[in-house]
Amino acid sequence: MGWQKTFTLSQRSKGCHLVTDEVYAQITPGIKDVKVGMLFLFIQHTSAALTINENCDRDVRKDMDMALDNIVPESLDWMHTDEGPDDSVSHTKTSLIGATISIPITDGHLNLGTWQGIYLTEFRHAAHSRRVVATVLS
Repeated sequence: MGWQKTFTLSQRSKGCHLVTDEVYAQITPGIKDVKVGMLFLFIQHTSAALTINENCDRDVRKDMDMALDNIVPESLDWMHTDEGPDDSVSHTKTSLIGATISIPITDGHLNLGTWQGIYLTEFRHAAHSRRVVATVLS
């Protein structure tokens, strides 16, 4: 059995943002009757990504954003800057983090660990809305 929905996350500017509750609100109809299955989330953008990480301490999100800025600094001599100095650096970070995550579904709930949550990692300085395709397979 399959279920799919495309939805838009609220606008956010650069940083790592916990979006678990926002995603749950969108996918509940698709997972509520699933005994055993998988949720795949795919972000339809090249300058933001999805990942799973710590859901409790906000400092983890700040640390992750800082670490990514050090791994892929905006100060490099980027050639592709059509949309600003954060253009190519955002694409590079997206490739490192990834456009897709997968989460097991058990008895109608996401089977995340106690301290795990879904992150939107937004790499552009200006706030953007981001489209996500949720696919449930059971």
